Amino acid sequence: MNLHQFKFVHEAVKHNLNLTLTAQALHTSQPGVSKAILELEAELGIEIFGRHGKRLNRITQPGAQVIKSIEVILAELNNLKKIGQDYSAQDSGTLSIATTHTQARYVLPPVLTQLRSGYPQVNISLHQGTPQQAAKMVMEELADIAIATESLADFDELVTLPCYHWQHVLVLPADHPLSLQKKPITLKQLSTYPLITYHPSFTGRQRIDSAFAKQHLTPNIALEAIDSDVIKTYVRIGMGVGIVAEMAIQAQTDKDLVVKPAWDLFGQNLARVAFRRGTYLRQYVLDFAQLLSPELTSATILKALDTPLGT
Repeated sequence: MNLHQFKFVHEAVKHNLNLTLTAQALHTSQPGVSKAILELEAELGIEIFGRHGKRLNRITQPGAQVIKSIEVILAELNNLKKIGQDYSAQDSGTLSIATTHTQARYVLPPVLTQLRSGYPQVNISLHQGTPQQAAKMVMEELADIAIATESLADFDELVTLPCYHWQHVLVLPADHPLSLQKKPITLKQLSTYPLITYHPSFTGRQRIDSAFAKQHLTPNIALEAIDSDVIKTYVRIGMGVGIVAEMAIQAQTDKDLVVKPAWDLFGQNLARVAFRRGTYLRQYVLDFAQLLSPELTSATILKALDTPLGT
């Protein structure tokens, strides 16, 4: 039994039992992968995978238990490497962050500036995508931390913690009828105008849709985007009323737009951070989290990582 065999099984599962892709990912031959898996099965006395001819086509019941153990072993091996790095080169390394465009564009710049001042030798790798993609990157240990509003709490493999609350705002041209209105804007009024807002997977869009649905209203979504700057651009050319995250409003560049709070229409949103359950976090990862929110202390995060699932 050896680590190569464990890695081959892990990669086979990761590539949906396709041994050709598994071999390519491991820079080895397909027969070599097959042989290693067969040798491990022979040593354990069970079949990890069911087969159709020479092809793997399913994970057996005992195989599922073996794979869980292999994942723990490989995760702990990676933790050992991180511990070594932490103590041999405490102030250097790479902080890998998986997040959405809004977080990367508007929230992270001042935070990362602070982090770099304390850790000038730490490189930063930003990965932008959907909240689901961010979660997957952390689960696959391609990122140290995920930051998003949606989806992170849906995965048992992740430990998620609240980061900060935020609200949506309406953005309008100065000459728009709603810009000149003194009384509060209602959802019924908004439903009569074309709206420009986020794609359903991003930045609290589900809360927007839910607010309209609760009042049995159908919003007229004229344009969806993942980029707040794109939304503001189309507001400027008169395509509709924009609904964006409050952190996307910048005083210097957006002074031509009228901005109205919309927390009373759509409520508050909660951005979260997520870490892979059971992972070892280097000190600069913990310090980065606390720069995001004072509530995310090292003690809070480490306690959450040590808490068993379901407690």
